[in-house]
Amino acid sequence: MKRILAVIDLQNVFADPASPWFTPRFHEVVPRIHRLATAFGDDVVFTRFIAPPRPEGAWRRYYEQWPFALQPPDAPLYQLAAPFQPLSTVDATTFGKWNPRMATRVGGAGLVLAGVSTDCCVLSTALAAADAGVAVTVVSDACAGADDESHAKALDIMRLYAPLVQVATTEEVLAK
Repeated sequence: MKRILAVIDLQNVFADPASPWFTPRFHEVVPRIHRLATAFGDDVVFTRFIAPPRPEGAWRRYYEQWPFALQPPDAPLYQLAAPFQPLSTVDATTFGKWNPRMATRVGGAGLVLAGVSTDCCVLSTALAAADAGVAVTVVSDACAGADDESHAKALDIMRLYAPLVQVATTEEVLAK
């Protein structure tokens, strides 16, 4: 089965230690993600979390807690971290990146997920894609969470969704 690699939200806002959203193991997963992206070639999609122009519903409270994030999509914090500079990204104002554009890009292929944060955007994307009938593989050592405990808990939750969601290492994914 053909597979598409989705690199979830590998953005400066999660890479910068000065950011309130800093993901501590971000820089540890970048080399593994680079290996995966190289191996998948043209079958890679990069996503970005961006703020909406005007938050609605519960998102209003969210941005009251995180007002620094109310910046336009072209703000430096929302750009992908080096060395990744794809020609386009799938952007969403939601944690989950399984949206019509991602669904069209994936088609009938399997979806391999890497990126940040395991316990938020990766988890939300994995479960929505699985609900849509997509075979999902989460690359455990190419994802980083808000902290190690949250990362491990999120992986444990996703394992509960087997066989729709599988959890594998970079080496296991590259061996297929």
